[in-house]
Amino acid sequence: MPLFAPLTNPVRPYAWGSVTAIPALTGAAPTGGPQAELWLGAHPSAPSLLDDGHGPRPLDRLIAEAPEELLGTATVKRFGPRLPFLFKVLAAERALSLQVHPTRAQAEAGFAAEEALGVPPDAPERVYKDRDHKPELLCALGDFEALCGFRPAAATAALLDRLAVPALSGWASALRARPAPEVLPALLRQALDDGGPGDTSGPGGTAVLTEVTAALDRVAASGDPHAAACAAYARAARDYPGDPGLLAALLLNHVRLRAGQALHLDAGVPHAYLRGLGVELMANSDNVLRCGLTAKHIDVPGLLAVTVFEAVEPAVLTAAPMAGGDPSEACFPSLAAEFRLSRLRPADTGVRIDRADSPQILLCTSGEARLSAPDGSTLRLARGGSAYLPPTTVPVRLDGPGAELHRATVG
Repeated sequence: MPLFAPLTNPVRPYAWGSVTAIPALTGAAPTGGPQAELWLGAHPSAPSLLDDGHGPRPLDRLIAEAPEELLGTATVKRFGPRLPFLFKVLAAERALSLQVHPTRAQAEAGFAAEEALGVPPDAPERVYKDRDHKPELLCALGDFEALCGFRPAAATAALLDRLAVPALSGWASALRARPAPEVLPALLRQALDDGGPGDTSGPGGTAVLTEVTAALDRVAASGDPHAAACAAYARAARDYPGDPGLLAALLLNHVRLRAGQALHLDAGVPHAYLRGLGVELMANSDNVLRCGLTAKHIDVPGLLAVTVFEAVEPAVLTAAPMAGGDPSEACFPSLAAEFRLSRLRPADTGVRIDRADSPQILLCTSGEARLSAPDGSTLRLARGGSAYLPPTTVPVRLDGPGAELHRATVG
């Protein structure tokens, strides 16, 4: 295995994806259809292809053949013979589904229960695809909007008052009268359970959703402090007409990121990405419990069991140089053991890449960079290009003044 090798990465054409953002990054011709996610890694459903000099082959297959060479002894000991993270470029033109991820214990229990019931892995109602948790970190590459965590109850009550939709007046009263952990589960259940096709008048019914959407448009045009959030909710309503998840969205914080800012999402925190281009790094899991803005299966009891019903102020993160590290590299804070994300901006002197114990993936997000090894081998990374670096004690050099790269490795 060489010290570095180029990756060819699959694109996932989910309906919410941008037609142009990923092609603009990679230089590939647009297909005319949505291109939602570029996957960099070894997830078995869509692995990257790695060319080690013998032609491109799936990265997951190469790892299975030589796990210690591709991952390192320490990584195999901690996580088993698989790449513990999945790296993505995410390009959202429409809102993604509202969702929550389980803890590892919840994932293990949920997976075991569905296996015992004989639920097929590809069944629409299957929730737990594996036994792992799915913490994730999203770093914006430009302006990016998201929903993240429950807003403080008093602030949500004030928003509902501003919307002035009679069917939701009881929600505002409940949020003022009772602690959030008591009232939020009931509101979420009411939104998702009362929105059946024949229900037009309940909180999640079609008539109320139409009224809420009109109220969101009115407040969005008003210029008051709720305007930006209401504009975002209104766009989500048009992305998913008649979806009762709109009411769940009203309970969540609206977050706007600038390029270089990030969000870390842990288990139990409801969230949805709305618009924008970013890099996303997560544990290599596919466990998602949805709570609206989707045509996919929603397991309401399961959702309520894993959601953390506490108000949070989303922490917008920025990268900072590590103590004693190269000033050209800045790391985003994360407690996840499976991954670490950093940003590299090589100076004129270049950057030394040296991780003897962990695999890593480099993605060039701006400019052009070059990897070089002591044996004289080199690899050019244009914008959108990527490389896999297995663990090695041999230093690798990264040059590219003016370039920006994002580096994914083990935490």
